Amino acid sequence: MRSRPTSRLNPALATAAALISLAAAAPAHAADDAAPARSSGVFLTVTGDDNAWVRGVLLDCVTQQPGHHPHVAEACAAIDAAGGDFDALPAKKGICTKQYAPVTVSATGTHRGRPVSWQKTYGNACEMGFSTGAVFRF
Repeated sequence: MRSRPTSRLNPALATAAALISLAAAAPAHAADDAAPARSSGVFLTVTGDDNAWVRGVLLDCVTQQPGHHPHVAEACAAIDAAGGDFDALPAKKGICTKQYAPVTVSATGTHRGRPVSWQKTYGNACEMGFSTGAVFRF
């Protein structure tokens, strides 16, 4: 029985084929890198004392898609009024008990194209509510 001759690929030909396939793929990859990043909004969290519980929601003031934050328009208006500075959110006056049950709020992401990274701890949820309004009301 005769053995069939096997076809061997010339190493130089294999290298050339690999380089051609890489060169063809490079422009597509470069185009992906040049595409602008999509704004993802601000991820807001509220965390209870000793991380006993955590709630989080995405707030996107550009698209204002319903379903993520229950008070999108009001929260975005408050952040806009503060110029994107979460320390300057318009506070409301009210009376809270002095019960110490700390809650920590945080905001991470982008708001209207500007990066946001903010965190603050309040003595209790009532203080947080009066200080941040609708932004962390979820």
